[in-house]
Amino acid sequence: MDPKLKIVSKEKNSITMEMINYDNTILRPLADELLRDEQVEEARYYLKHPIIDNPKIYVKVKTGKPQAAVKRSIKKLSKIYENLDTDLAKEIKKTQENKKN
Repeated sequence: MDPKLKIVSKEKNSITMEMINYDNTILRPLADELLRDEQVEEARYYLKHPIIDNPKIYVKVKTGKPQAAVKRSIKKLSKIYENLDTDLAKEIKKTQENKKN
């Protein structure tokens, strides 16, 4: 099944989203990155029951739109993981070259 994001509730300065078919471990880095954003007042994720419920993330902003804060944080995380992927590829190449020598 493909992962999906569903908006559960949205107000002027807050949003709650349900993560369908996501492993909830992705929400911890997202919440942490959101909290680094100066425009974000509160960010937390929660899971009522690990088997029957989908994880949710709540974001409240001081200024701006909450969905914009989520997009910014996702872009930052994407860049971090992209850099990790590049670094890993370099290390693998180095290791393979060292084995040849």
